[in-house]
Amino acid sequence: MNDNERLIARLVTKARAAQAVAAGWDQARVDEVCVAVGWAVYNDENIAALAASAVEETGMGVVADKIVKHKNKVLGVLKDIRGVRSVGLIDVDEQRGLRKYAKPVGVVGALAPVTNPTATPSSNGLSILKGRNAVIFAPHPKAKNSSAMAIGFMRAALKKVGAPEDLVQMIEEPSVELTQELMRQVDLIVATGGGAMVKAAYSSGRPAYGVGPGNAVQLLAEDADASDAAAKIAVSKAFDNATSCSSENSVVAHDAVYSGFVNAMKAKGGHLCSDEEKAKLRSWIWIVGKDGHEGLNPRIIAKSAVVIAEGAGFQVPAGTTFLMVEADGTPDAEKFAQEKISPVLSLWHCPSFEAGLGLVVGITDACGTGHSSGIFTSNPEYIDRMGLTMRSSRIMVRQGMASGNGGTFANGMPSTVTLGCGTWGGNITSENIHWKHFVNITWMSLPLVMNRPSDEDIFREHWERYGK
Repeated sequence: MNDNERLIARLVTKARAAQAVAAGWDQARVDEVCVAVGWAVYNDENIAALAASAVEETGMGVVADKIVKHKNKVLGVLKDIRGVRSVGLIDVDEQRGLRKYAKPVGVVGALAPVTNPTATPSSNGLSILKGRNAVIFAPHPKAKNSSAMAIGFMRAALKKVGAPEDLVQMIEEPSVELTQELMRQVDLIVATGGGAMVKAAYSSGRPAYGVGPGNAVQLLAEDADASDAAAKIAVSKAFDNATSCSSENSVVAHDAVYSGFVNAMKAKGGHLCSDEEKAKLRSWIWIVGKDGHEGLNPRIIAKSAVVIAEGAGFQVPAGTTFLMVEADGTPDAEKFAQEKISPVLSLWHCPSFEAGLGLVVGITDACGTGHSSGIFTSNPEYIDRMGLTMRSSRIMVRQGMASGNGGTFANGMPSTVTLGCGTWGGNITSENIHWKHFVNITWMSLPLVMNRPSDEDIFREHWERYGK
């Protein structure tokens, strides 16, 4: 056994001992512990420290926005798990003779991204604890101190209520090698982060929940309220300098509302780039890396609009919170159709709903299939068409997507920071990852009166149409 294997084995051994204690808890004890841990990463003093640490350590995001994000995510998870049974008998179906019993999954290895180093372990940790599991976090090396602070608050809360502190642990000096070893030794992995991380999780030999690439796209139909759409999208786009994978990357607007929407976005802090500025942005946002391939410039990720513009070589007015570029050509040829992880928004216009829907399909197929899309309309036929057509795991109707996708107090989506993208995005599930993904369910089947259908019941229409 090498040093990495021994280090992870020690963490896993402690986690298993702690989890064995939690496995004996009743529902009341589980809920008491979750509320205690939730308060530790929700109270104003601790959240302020976490937000400040995250921005200082990573250089990404906005402190005030991180406070809002953190509070909303933690409270959202606590709201979702409140009153939910995750221990013992949780469902009885008398008609089908079925009973379902919830059991822990064991020790979970949870990977956290540099863009969200405190809210991710806090919210995922609560969902994991709800299932009476232990968790070992693998934070991003560039955000390890911020993640350690959040995990320290959680451990202190566990100790305060007499629960084993080792239900929540982390790799103190994270590395690719240690994270890979963690994934080999735990019972379940939840990977929130980039594509390489998710691929490694799926290749570990352990069950894993992963996420797919973002690239959220909004469609404004001809009946859209341009002012309402701009108010919601502007906030969503600029929030925390677009660290969220749900931050809008493109908006497709009908010709009837396009100019009104753009003007409203300008009034909300948006700067519409000239052709020359767009060309400069193109060369600054995407650069050729050491591997010879073009990718996102790390120096623009989650930076402010002002900093990005200055890096690209132009100035924007004071108060600018996001940049806008008008897209040209088709989504497969326009680089700005891609995910940008920065407060940069691509604008597309369309002459009809059908054309707009086609553009949204094309943009998401170019990048971000399976993640999310949205629509501003009150036309139920358009909403239904969006739902039937898009290969998106979640579709927001008249909502900003940075908050809406992961659940808000104004929609019914499960609160989470981990968004499954289905087989479209290379994931095992298309759901928002929440507490129910961290329990095993035993199905108990009781005998019923025989109810076998006849051949006639099943095949009659087929026989009548095609013969036997």
